[in-house]
This record gives sequence, structure tokens and C-alpha cells, in this order.
Amino acid sequence: MLQTKETLLEIDLKALKHNFEYLKTRITNGTKFMAVVKAYAYGSDSQEIAAYLQGLEVDYFAVAFANEGVALRDAGITKPILVLHPQPINYKTLIARCLEPSLYNFKSFNKFLEAALEEKQQNYPVHIKFNTGLNRLGFDEVDIEEINNKLKTNSSVKVSSIFSHLAASEDLNETEFTSNQIQAFKSISNKFIEGIGYKPMLHLCNTSGILNYPEAHLDMVRSGIGLYGFGNSKKEDVHFTPIATLKSVVSQIHSIEKGETVGYNRAFKSDRSILTATIPIGHADGIGRQYGNGKGFVTIHGKPAYIVGNVCMDMIMVNVTDIECQEGDEVIIFGKHPTACQFAETANTISYEIITAISQRIKRLIIK
Repeated sequence: MLQTKETLLEIDLKALKHNFEYLKTRITNGTKFMAVVKAYAYGSDSQEIAAYLQGLEVDYFAVAFANEGVALRDAGITKPILVLHPQPINYKTLIARCLEPSLYNFKSFNKFLEAALEEKQQNYPVHIKFNTGLNRLGFDEVDIEEINNKLKTNSSVKVSSIFSHLAASEDLNETEFTSNQIQAFKSISNKFIEGIGYKPMLHLCNTSGILNYPEAHLDMVRSGIGLYGFGNSKKEDVHFTPIATLKSVVSQIHSIEKGETVGYNRAFKSDRSILTATIPIGHADGIGRQYGNGKGFVTIHGKPAYIVGNVCMDMIMVNVTDIECQEGDEVIIFGKHPTACQFAETANTISYEIITAISQRIKRLIIK
């Protein structure tokens, strides 16, 4: 990796390939693979990531919102794209760009049927989501008959898949709950298929579902966080390589005397003479104010330097008293060592939050 002279996010496509290939070894032969690239591909670069994965022959992509799918189409992505949480105002855009909606209640279902009829569609692919315990989005099992009755009288759409989402697949203390979700989904699937008269694809597993519940791989699996280098457990993390490294530089070094304070609201007061380094990255870049005052650290020359004082909009200050460094030296916020998970844990949060929060104003550097 190159030494940086500015704040940037390096994205390692070799690591992405490694993660994808590892996940492929863990799924049942013949099971399709859906790559989840929502939220700028978990804070990296959705267009670059999707283009690379399309070259690796993933079967499907998933995004959260319609505009994310449109951006992928504009970037030349031709694989099917599932939009997990589309809004009815965007349904005609979805159809125009060949994006496939998740329909999760009768309002979304009926509105999309209307849009498909108005646009004179035949067998337009849709995905029906069922709630099996996450209690976030999804039809209930009792809705199956009404859904099927509507589908039988409307040829404008055809169900490509039915799916659900596991609530706690990474937590092995919740095995019973997850097993009940799996069984509930299988029951729903059987009833749905019997009523509709054909078999859509079935998918249920997220990354931790892939790793922990092979019996639930079904026709397709969905992976987000695993592709980006995290296995949701220390046991699995060793098999993954984080694809993103967030770097910056030392802008200035200060000598802080005993009794002096650092940063806004004088949140840090030194009890001894120390050295601090100012780094050009802050809460406008995704390093939130929950960090600071000992929570969160960067590494300089392989040594940890903890954030002191409050995180500023564009800067953080770190304690470098025991680190030999100078202005212009490279700083690692997170990457392979330490990881975003380790950074996030200092503030009692998770890798998902820190990596997806990285601002789009930070330069992305794709390492091919």
C-alpha cells in the first residue's frame, strides 16, 4: 500500500475477491449468491464494487433504495438488482430501469400492481418479503391467500422470489429463535408455492446465516458485511479480510503542558505534559462524537494513539506522547490491523456503523 499524503479510503479488490471466494466455499453447490451493495457498498464504492463482483459472476445484487439501483444501472451493471425497501413514488423509475422491488405489505403490493398495469408490463419480476420474527418489514403468513388471489388475476407481475430476514443469526445463544425462523419460513414457502402453482426462488440467509445455518441456504443467499471483510465473530473474522483502509496524516503536533486543555468545551484536561497530533478527519467524515476522550484510537507507526478531547467536524486530536512521529506521517484509522470492528468496539458500537458512515467527501482509492 502507498503512503498517503491526505485523508483517503483505500479499497482493496483483491481482499473483496478473497471474501467472495471464501463465502462461496461455505454455501451449498447450486445456491445462487446475492451481493448486498447498499449504502455505497457498505461505505466503500458501490459502482466499483458491483462492477468487480459482476466480473466474478455473482447472480444478483441488492440495494436498499431505488436511487442506489439507478446508480448501478448508470454504471453498467446488468445483473438483476433487488431493491429491498422501495417507495411507491419510485415504482415507475424501477420499471424503467429494470429494478426488482421487494413488496412487503398490501400498500406496497397494490401500488406496484397498479404501476405495472399502467406501464403495460407482463410478468414483471417482484420479490415478496415475509416477516418471520425480525418484525421490521414483511407480510405475515395469514396474508398468503390474499396475495396469491391477487397474483392469479394479474399477469403484469410474476414472483421471482420469496424471502425473509434472520434477526440473530450471528448469536449462537439465539439458535432456537433462528431455527424457529427457518421453520416458519419453510412453512410459509410451502403454502405460498402450493397456492401460486409455481416455485419462486427462496432466500433467507445473510452472512451469519451462511456461516452458521447451512440447512437454510435454500436457492440463494445474501451477503453484505462478509464481502467487506467481517464475519460477525472472532472465530469467523480470521477467514475474512477487510477491504477498506481509512488513512490520514499528521497535520500538526502540539506540546500540551499539565493543566492545559485540548479541543472544544475543554473536554480533555491534561494531568501531565504530553504531545498531541491533529489529524484531518472528524465527525463530518463519519468519526462521530461518541469517540474521543479515550474512546477510539488511530495507529501511527504501528502504535495506538487514543483520541483526546471531543471529535471536531474536520479534525481529531490524538495522544502521541510515546510515539516517535512528525508532521506529515501516515495515520491508520482502521483497516486490516486494527479493523473497523476494533475501532468501533471502543465506543460500544459495531463495524457496520463506522464503515457505512464514512463521508463521500473522503477520496476513494481503488487498489486493483
